[in-house]
Amino acid sequence: MKRSAELAPLSRDHHVALEHALRLRRASDTDLEEVVARFLAFLIGPGRCHFAQEELLLAPEVPGDSADLARRMVDEHEEILRRAALLGRHPCVREACGLGDLVTSHIRFEERELFPLLESHVPAARLRDIARALAGA
Repeated sequence: MKRSAELAPLSRDHHVALEHALRLRRASDTDLEEVVARFLAFLIGPGRCHFAQEELLLAPEVPGDSADLARRMVDEHEEILRRAALLGRHPCVREACGLGDLVTSHIRFEERELFPLLESHVPAARLRDIARALAGA
């Protein structure tokens, strides 16, 4: 799907997160610890920053009649962080796969529902402000 230039940095982050999600879904007993460690390193750094940017810059722009989408985004961020922390304490192939599924589903939701809504409802000048804020982060 073609993404607006203003939200493209977030979509690029999603591409990296999808690579991690795929590795989580394919994890085995032999590579589980490495896969989990790499995902947690991503989540603690760029991933957490990404979540914060979306919550700070995008959630307030969601139209009131679609506020449930902003709530879903935040709830899923919290669930991803919760499950990642649990996985870090107790690595398990089944849980890694489930977390990979959740991350993939979350990204699909944002790319297919949330971002298109914002691109169609947020004024161009405000999207440019968001892009500048993303570039400054």
